[in-house]
Formats: sequence, structure tokens, C-alpha cells
Amino acid sequence: MKTTGVIIARFQTPYLHEGHTYLIDEIRAKHNKVVVLLGVTPVKGSRRNPFDFYTREKLLKHYAAELVVLPLADHPSDAVWSQQLDSLLASAFPQERFVLYGSRNSFAPYYSGQLPVELLPEVGTHSATAIRDVNADRVLDSNDFRMGINYAYQNVYPKVYPTVDIAVLNNGKVLLGRRHNAALWRFPGGFTDPADESFEAAAEREMREECGELVTTAMEYVGSVKIDDWRYRSEVDKIITSFYKTNYISGEAKGSDDIAEVAWFGLDALPQMLQQVTPEHRPLVKKLLANLNVDL
Repeated sequence: MKTTGVIIARFQTPYLHEGHTYLIDEIRAKHNKVVVLLGVTPVKGSRRNPFDFYTREKLLKHYAAELVVLPLADHPSDAVWSQQLDSLLASAFPQERFVLYGSRNSFAPYYSGQLPVELLPEVGTHSATAIRDVNADRVLDSNDFRMGINYAYQNVYPKVYPTVDIAVLNNGKVLLGRRHNAALWRFPGGFTDPADESFEAAAEREMREECGELVTTAMEYVGSVKIDDWRYRSEVDKIITSFYKTNYISGEAKGSDDIAEVAWFGLDALPQMLQQVTPEHRPLVKKLLANLNVDL
């Protein structure tokens, strides 16, 4: 019985480079039947995995229509992933024999299944990652390009953007800031960053970025609120902030980054000055006062 060649790869690229075509052509020359198992991540639409299964399937079939392309889901366990790979081939093509092929950065170190593996030599220095990076800001004037953008954004999960806001407290007062060209006051804060180790760390970073090098006590969680940010009112995506309080110890409070000015306000005055606080942060004022048992 002749064997079927199986390519295990991701092909996360807008076009096939020389290394890709060499891999496909070498295996097509060895086998009359070739199956491509495309790695599929549970993360929907990311910089590392921008192309979904269907887009990559069409890319491969455009190059060689006879290819059989199947999805192979990623798994945190290499052993389970290997079992799923073997089971997928056995159930899709019973009684057939297979040889698995790969090349640079291949699946081989992670595979512990029962099928034979052959590694092909690398050709060229092409990298799908480099291709994605080089073309990341390239804009084309075509309907296909615009339809691709539409497809990508219509097929991602709705997102919640996490932010942090901070109430810095000092002997019955709270620190508020005012943004450039804005009349209303707000709590310091902003979007979390992938480099932040926690929401508490994000809150400390944002406080110092916007209010100066203050020394405070540890961040204490007050609660979370969906923010009615004007930028997202017509969007499916929304903002939910994690609200923290901390006690001032030392340092000069001064506005920086997004904040043009900061000032201390008495907690007992907050209910009367609620209209002077930006509407997005009025629920945070109420949450803080409730947390501190201050009557509205």
C-alpha cells in the first residue's frame, strides 16, 4: 500500500514563500496523495495568527488544487495533540498509511504519536513572521484588500478592553485630574498593558504616569464598572474598568501624560460637585463613596 504524504504546518502568511512551495512540491513529487494539517489556534484573530483556517485553505488550494486540507486544533498537551493528530488522519482516511513532513520550526519535537516523521532541509531564509511584519502597514487599492479587512474584523470575538482607575486618598481628600482641553475632572487611570503583571501593577503605573512619582500604600480593589466611553458607544466592543483606592504617603502630585492638572478635593464635597466630574466617571464616584461609607 502506498503512503499518503502529510504536511504539518501553520502557513500563517499572506502568500507562499519559496520555503513553502519547496516543501509542498517535494512532497507532491513523492506522493500522489498529499494532506495538509493546518494548525488552528483557539485565539481568534491575532498578530501571530491573523489568517483563519478557510483563508489558508484557499491559499493552499490555489497553489495546488489537489491538496486535501484539514484543521488540526492546538492543544496545551503535546501528548494529547499527538493523539488527536493520529486520530484525525485515521478517522478521515481509514486503512491508509502516512508519513508526516515538516521543516524549520517544525512540529517534530512536540510529536509523540505512532506515525513516521521525515524532515526536509530548509530552503532560503524566508519567514512568515517577517513577511507579516514587513507588510503590516502596506495598504492596497483593491476591493479584495478592503473585503479582507472587513472579513477580518467581522470574524473576531467582541472585545472588552480592560482599564484601571485610581482613587488616591489623603486625609479625607481624593486626587482628581483634568485632561488637556477638558473642563471636567476624572480619576487618573488608563488602559492596561500586556507588559503589566496585574491590574494592581497597571494601576500603580498609570497613577505615576499621570500624577507624578507618588508613594502610596498598596492598591485596594473597590469594584468594576462598564464605562460609557463616547468612543465605544456605537461599537460592539466596550470598556470595563477595575477601580482601586490607595492612600497617599509622599511625593508631589502633578499632572503629566494625558493629565494637564491635578487637584485634591474633599470627599464630603464630591456629592455636590458630581456634575463637575466627567460622566464616564460619575459611577466611580458613587462606588468610592459607598465603599468609604460617605453619604451621597
